[in-house]
Amino acid sequence: MVMTTMKRLQQTDFDFDEMARLAQRDPDSFERRRQEMLAEVIEQATPAIQQRLHGLQWQIDQVRNSAGNPMASCIRISKMMWDSVLEEDGLLENLERLQHGDLSGRKQERHAATIIPLHDKSQTED
Repeated sequence: MVMTTMKRLQQTDFDFDEMARLAQRDPDSFERRRQEMLAEVIEQATPAIQQRLHGLQWQIDQVRNSAGNPMASCIRISKMMWDSVLEEDGLLENLERLQHGDLSGRKQERHAATIIPLHDKSQTED
């Protein structure tokens, strides 16, 4: 599934230089084209993954809208990416799990903290 989507992405006629020129000449047209291209990629995913991709794109758009400039946006989006690689149950952890033969794709149970019972004060007061 992912490989099929990747093959389709590799077969697109994306021209970075043309998009860069469009961004300089006509930022509104660039933004419309960018959104069209993103929608095309998301539509190629399965419905379950589409929902996640829409959510991720929304987060990215919020970062772009709230950042003071394109460089700040790039840095914040890069940090989001690295967090998803390094965080708990992130890409790195999942790759390590696969390397050790865990093909279940399920997160292993984690040990829970010890639960300390809370006592009702009215029961302990005499």
